[in-house]
Amino acid sequence: MTQFFLNGTPVSSDAPADTPLLWVVRDEFKLKGAKFGCGKGLCGACTVHIDGAAQRSCVMPLAAVAGKRVTTIEGVGSAEQLHPVQQAWLDESVPQCGYCQPGQIMSACALLAKNPDPDDAAIDAAMQGNICRCGTYPRIRAAIKRAASSVSKSDD
Repeated sequence: MTQFFLNGTPVSSDAPADTPLLWVVRDEFKLKGAKFGCGKGLCGACTVHIDGAAQRSCVMPLAAVAGKRVTTIEGVGSAEQLHPVQQAWLDESVPQCGYCQPGQIMSACALLAKNPDPDDAAIDAAMQGNICRCGTYPRIRAAIKRAASSVSKSDD
């Protein structure tokens, strides 16, 4: 049995230790925000936070999260209180098809937690590996900058 925290709640899973975290989150805990894309950790659609760091859940074995804090897109903000990144995504009209957006948002949140005022190079580096087939990269960058501005204003 593997025990960990999922969106702040202690949980346990009897899934085999080598089961990808993505499938445990989606199938056992019914959280469908993280998506299956490539299955190789290359596209970013499955991105979650593990102890605050953006990680690809499709290649993360369940055993690797024992005792750790896993946050999915469902644990970031709420309908009543959006995270600044989620609000910026709406304000900048980022999503087109929307499939990659949970992973994009998770990577952006992790970036801003470490670097609240990233330049273009920092944004590009942090978001590398999050593929958007619709090509909304300019809006993604604009949303991250908007969220950074919002976060820094709220910290004043």
